[in-house]
Amino acid sequence: MNVPLRDVFAGRRVLVTGHTGFKGSWLAIWLARLGAQVAGYALAPPTDPSNFAASRVRELLARHYESDVRDASGLAQAIAASDPEVVLHLAAQSLVLASYGAPRETFDVNVLGTASVLDAVRARGKPCVVVVITSDKCYENREQVWGYRECDPLGGYDPYSASKAATEILVASYRRSFFPPQRMAQHGVKLATARAGNVIGGGDWAKDRIIADAARSLAAGQPVPVRSPGAVRPWQHVLEPLAGYLTLAARMLQSDDPAWCDAWNFGPMPGQELRVAELIDQFVTAWAAGSWSDISDPRQPHEAAVLRLNIDKSLNQLGWRPVWTAGEAVARTARWYREFYAGSGENMRSACEGDIDAYQAAAAGWI
Repeated sequence: MNVPLRDVFAGRRVLVTGHTGFKGSWLAIWLARLGAQVAGYALAPPTDPSNFAASRVRELLARHYESDVRDASGLAQAIAASDPEVVLHLAAQSLVLASYGAPRETFDVNVLGTASVLDAVRARGKPCVVVVITSDKCYENREQVWGYRECDPLGGYDPYSASKAATEILVASYRRSFFPPQRMAQHGVKLATARAGNVIGGGDWAKDRIIADAARSLAAGQPVPVRSPGAVRPWQHVLEPLAGYLTLAARMLQSDDPAWCDAWNFGPMPGQELRVAELIDQFVTAWAAGSWSDISDPRQPHEAAVLRLNIDKSLNQLGWRPVWTAGEAVARTARWYREFYAGSGENMRSACEGDIDAYQAAAAGWI
């Protein structure tokens, strides 16, 4: 069954939290391109440069709130004023290494910030679709070779991963306590979570993210520093999970089927996972110049060596599927950064929209 995203989202009021971040800015651009009335709630862009600024995302928004997701009062006012039909909650502390330096803040933002969003939706008392974005790192990682399924145990070695597992538990509690699908006629709120693999794409300048480090280094003519070249991750272009979030929200808008109110994995097809060294080799090749160096240190904070996602549920029930191979994702990402650093980055929105149009054309059979 196709999900005609433009037909579903055109004219819809959509609130995106975290819209000044990497994924959130791409999502705001795509929603605006679909004809949605997009409101955004987030702190100022977390990096300089940022895709939010480079792509002039502010110009696309019906409303823009620059505030902390932990500000329950401000969030409630923003939700009341924007009156969303859909809430896509992406605002988070999203870095594993940063969570070691600020563990309490990580839990505060990721867990209690989500509680603020859900409390505001509950207090508003109107029908609404809510998709909470967590992470593939919410699973208890046993370094297994097969992908984690949505029914597998949650956990987390580092504070970031643990905070995302805790967020999943929080959402499940709210769904059971306040938004049970079997009583949807009474409360009207449809609540789901999305767990995505490692995303790449133009406009990410976060610290200690491998593609961001690669683009900065290669643009400066320096070798790319690589911490964990042997680590395996489910890499995918940022548009892949965003298509998943939009597909899930569209299903929930179109149907009262309680099956949508659940957890969903969005990752690459089996066999498309790459070691970090393979990813960087491909990125350097796409850049057409440069090299990388292994700076791994046995004293560095723990990060999982292997992580894979099982996406069977999303493939078979949701009808979503990945469109681009890892190679295509890397090539498009390198092209975006090369354009930015070549000096034409005054307005990168056209580059984002070009990728969005190409993605939709490639996925024409199902979105």
